[in-house]
Amino acid sequence: MNTEVLNIIREQSKKALAARLGEGSQDNFQKHVLVCGGTGCHSSGCQKVYDKMEETLKATGLDESIKLIQTGCMGACQLGPVVMVYPGEYHYCHVGEDDVSEIVEKHLKNDELVERLFYTNNDGELQPTMSEMDFYRRQQKIALRNCGKIDPTSFEEYLAVDGFKALEKVLTSMKPQEVIDVIKASGLRGRGGAGFPTGVKWQFMADNESDEKYVICNGDEGDPGAFMDNAILTGDPFSIIEAMTICGYATGATKGYAYIRLEYPLAIKNFRLALEACRKNGLLGENILDSGFSFDIEVREGAGAFVCGEETALMASIEGKRGEPRPRPPFPAASGLYGKPSNINNVETWANVCPIILNGPEWYANIGVGKSKGTKVFALAGKIVNAGLVEVPMGISLKEVVEEIGGGIADGKAFKAAQTGGPSGGCIPIDYYETSLDYETLAELGSIVGSGGLIITDEDTCMVDLAKFYLTFTQEESCGKCTSCRIGTKRMLEIMDRITKGLGTEEDLALLEELAYIVQQTALCGLGQTAPNPIVSTLQYYRDEYLAHIIDKECPAGVCDIKVKKKAAKKITA
Repeated sequence: MNTEVLNIIREQSKKALAARLGEGSQDNFQKHVLVCGGTGCHSSGCQKVYDKMEETLKATGLDESIKLIQTGCMGACQLGPVVMVYPGEYHYCHVGEDDVSEIVEKHLKNDELVERLFYTNNDGELQPTMSEMDFYRRQQKIALRNCGKIDPTSFEEYLAVDGFKALEKVLTSMKPQEVIDVIKASGLRGRGGAGFPTGVKWQFMADNESDEKYVICNGDEGDPGAFMDNAILTGDPFSIIEAMTICGYATGATKGYAYIRLEYPLAIKNFRLALEACRKNGLLGENILDSGFSFDIEVREGAGAFVCGEETALMASIEGKRGEPRPRPPFPAASGLYGKPSNINNVETWANVCPIILNGPEWYANIGVGKSKGTKVFALAGKIVNAGLVEVPMGISLKEVVEEIGGGIADGKAFKAAQTGGPSGGCIPIDYYETSLDYETLAELGSIVGSGGLIITDEDTCMVDLAKFYLTFTQEESCGKCTSCRIGTKRMLEIMDRITKGLGTEEDLALLEELAYIVQQTALCGLGQTAPNPIVSTLQYYRDEYLAHIIDKECPAGVCDIKVKKKAAKKITA
């Protein structure tokens, strides 16, 4: 396929998608019905809703005038299953099989809205559409721009939202170094946790000569509570393929690998379908768009080891070896997969590449704050009214995300802390409720942005128990290669276990802090180096809760099972 044919298909596809883009219906369908097919909605029964909708449309003879599509994640996971009706972007929440007939009869046949299924905010206001809903209004979607809006497996629908336009621009009018310079100037940083400048990373690989180079997508998302990469891979796989191909051109690579964890079967399925469509239409393989540039991508399924999110462990896994990190240098840009120069970015990072190419680096750099440019996707979960995926400009305050987007703390409880960055992150207390969500500010508070986990806790949460939960996870996921992580996390967990049972001593706190420092300074990879973060941050901000467990033999939140009485404990620790 050449660029002329590609543009003809794109224009035809845009007309067919016009109803969903608010430009009026220009296809053969009077209405479009989109059923959210994200993992969250699948867990609450969206497939049954989709099947029932398909059955009802056929039974009523509306299947030829109503277009039914299962999309990727729309973001409002707490409200699923979600059904959208266009034109008008009407957003129906908590839709069950029994609600389908009413939606079809009233809305699809007679243009009567089913108000009981619309979202109602905390003030009792009915918010029927996405643009009216508090959850969506404050968001700015770049990485999630297509998720929930298109059929993720349709090549034509991806073209309709300017799909492969960035690749066309790169291959027809830009030199490889010009592409890298644009990514550098945008200020895009790695969204997988480290926050390293993406353009600089690309430059390192481009500068290394080799007969073969590799571009890798890190889709091994393993943080508890994080699911943004899954949503993008499932809901917009073509955008990742396009971005990886652009990187291949810019850095001199001809081969790519998408490493996706096995627990994401829908993401793997949709990504493979997208790969097949790209090959069929000449956008992967030999001589892409008659440019002379060749590139292809292969899927590798991860077995679910958290440590394989670390880039050197991930590469070892692709090679068929045990997923263990290795010392650096050499860095992957010089000697990575199969000993060749390699570039690894995570899914969300890739999802930002095409908009930057199309809109320019200045556009992206003007979003965000300080050195934290662009937007960030957070998986908002925990004791929050509206859990789900949110994409917001870097620098937005924690309070805005929790109260204005998340709808506040569930059940009228009070905010206590936010755990950012998953098991590798730290806790932000109420004293910093209005803090800026960006790389530098969170680091100053002893936490990290990480991949984007944002767990909200309320007054009933025991911070000691929470820290123990995360340490339990990292201790179990340690690959065991380095002594400080293998033994250090085990010994810290033993102390935490004693404390939560009322058997801890004040000396344990000093030992806990010492071990945390040693593990942070000596562990081989990021898993071990950041494993103590939840302990360190909770000791800093919630030491009184630790002392309550140790001295008073009480859990202030009533969560921990402390059976040791205070007097008996004195005899034990004497």
